[in-house]
Amino acid sequence: MNGLAWQKSSYSNQGANCVNIAAASDGTILFRESDAPDVVLSIAPGALRGLFAMIKGDRLSGITW
Repeated sequence: MNGLAWQKSSYSNQGANCVNIAAASDGTILFRESDAPDVVLSIAPGALRGLFAMIKGDRLSGITW
């Protein structure tokens, strides 16, 4: 995963516990936590849009995690 342009949210402070995001060459979106940078999660852009739509529409309240 070298060569990726990881970005940190402007809402993150200068300490730990920040979520970083990057775009992979295949179009997937990558996420990692600053205190565990070797653990990387990936999601397709369409799936991420769907998740954001569910969050914005408050449609996650019935889901058991």
